Amino acid sequence: MACGERLLKKLAQTEKALKKLEGVRALEERLEEELLYEVATKRFEYTFESLWKTIRLFLLEKKGLECNSPMDCLKGFYSVGLLSREVAEKIAKTVRLRNEVVHIYDFSLGERAYVDINSTALPLFRAVVERIKEECQKED
Repeated sequence: MACGERLLKKLAQTEKALKKLEGVRALEERLEEELLYEVATKRFEYTFESLWKTIRLFLLEKKGLECNSPMDCLKGFYSVGLLSREVAEKIAKTVRLRNEVVHIYDFSLGERAYVDINSTALPLFRAVVERIKEECQKED
């Protein structure tokens, strides 16, 4: 088996969260901006947590590498050649964004976070999920 059942289950959970986050853009016309930003940041937080834990499991199971923090896991994913340099450049900004969204109390910060989620985090998240799916389809 290319990837274990536990990893495949975690990957499916992460992909579901990512699809919900990607779907926030469809709500732009129906929600007032402040609520839109709140929904986006909450879905971003959930997706981020699910993604880094999926990476942690993937790196341990498929590459024999341990990582214990989001930054460590994302850097590890890059270091084994699974992300392009262009996508990997989004890692630090995405981790910083994750640490900031917990403390968003005003509208302008929410607006900036929304822009960063769409321009930085989503491409990184999608690239990681697609790469793990590709790796899980390979035979060992």
